[in-house]
Amino acid sequence: MGATAASALGYTPPDGGWGWVVVFGAFISIGFSYAFPKALTIFFKEIRQHFGISYSQIAWVSSIMLAVMYAGGPISSVLVNRFGSRPVVITGGIMCGVSMVAASFSSTITHLYICVGIVGGLGLSFNLQPSLTIIGKYFQARRPIANGLAMAGSPVFLCTLAPLNQFLFDRYGWRGGFFILGAMLLNCCVAGSLMRPLGDVTTTSCVNCISCCSNLSLFRHRGFIIYLIGNMLMFFGFFSPMIFLAPYAKYRGVDEYSAASLLSALALVDMIARPGTGLLANTRWVRPRVQYLFSFAITYNGVCHLLCPLVSGYWGLVAYAVCYGLVYGMVCALLFECLMDLVGPRMFSSAVGLVTILECCPVLLGPPIAGALVDVFGDYSYMFYMCGAVMLTAGLFLFIMNYFNYRRLDQAKRVQEKSVELEDRRGQCEVQQSDRVVEEHDQNQEEDNRASQAKTEPEDSLV
Repeated sequence: MGATAASALGYTPPDGGWGWVVVFGAFISIGFSYAFPKALTIFFKEIRQHFGISYSQIAWVSSIMLAVMYAGGPISSVLVNRFGSRPVVITGGIMCGVSMVAASFSSTITHLYICVGIVGGLGLSFNLQPSLTIIGKYFQARRPIANGLAMAGSPVFLCTLAPLNQFLFDRYGWRGGFFILGAMLLNCCVAGSLMRPLGDVTTTSCVNCISCCSNLSLFRHRGFIIYLIGNMLMFFGFFSPMIFLAPYAKYRGVDEYSAASLLSALALVDMIARPGTGLLANTRWVRPRVQYLFSFAITYNGVCHLLCPLVSGYWGLVAYAVCYGLVYGMVCALLFECLMDLVGPRMFSSAVGLVTILECCPVLLGPPIAGALVDVFGDYSYMFYMCGAVMLTAGLFLFIMNYFNYRRLDQAKRVQEKSVELEDRRGQCEVQQSDRVVEEHDQNQEEDNRASQAKTEPEDSLV
């Protein structure tokens, strides 16, 4: 495995050392990237009342932010290949901080769409993709563990930001809270400074970078296509339950701090699930078939959402949050590990760029569609049913298609092994045949020598 990585990357990944500091930096960047759009939902009820808008309209704030974060993947890939991860993450941190400070002065919901959604989402994109890429450069044998630890940043930050946002709102209002959060997001610049490049950074031309990041040959990769279709379907229902969990709890009569505590409970379980899943995925029993674990996590996620409307009371919602946190953490820990397992570290940056820009459509549309269901029916149950059905379908699709893909790969491996075996046998036969020819030649030469010797002996006797 190490030799394969070395041949693909042109060097041997250290699998430790400064790599663990890089993982800590990625922990911060990924934590803000994934947790921040969800933690903002604490402010949604009050912002909706302030601007007099619908559930669907307020859902567009997080939806646009997440979609731009995904759609900015190719731009981020180009910049990472051109300048390295460090300057891109620092730039993203500055963009996020400025966007939230500007959003605190918004006078319309459109201003929030632009500041928080577009500018902030692009800043998060500049934090997410470089962090994922640099982990693949520092780790190979321990990559699932490193990915799991870095992805654990999301639940840790969500667990912290959810009650913090409620405190900021109670103390300073949503405008003051946004201003303070903008200052906090500047910590991404510190995280970026830890991402020291390995060796010399190649400053290749922008044309080569764009060509590298738009590698359309990936669309001939069977495993990549399966992953892409399954994930695009999954993301229609992936973020909506998280975004609407706190508003749903308030709708069911739960007080503000208890509603925020549901996100904290979810995040606590998620925090344990991500590194735990990384350890599980790194075992010799699971890693060769890690796509099955990913499919199971998505399927189980869908089942949780389908059962959510059946629970009652605060503790029923806590039970749902715990189960949801477990499977949500499993999906997030495996999301990019499974992609790297399919395409390898050399193609990973291109694959992430293509995947994120194609996934931005379901990420953008999923929460507003869920919000529209709440507006139309006046009930959150249909939103959870929709998300559960979509996730369940995606999980089953990935499980079935990965089964056939693994069979094809095993068949190809057996054919390759047989061809190598036949080549070895053919080579052995050729060696044996050449040995026989040499042996026969030596025997003939020896017989000729004996014959000539026997012919010269009578002549010597006559003399």
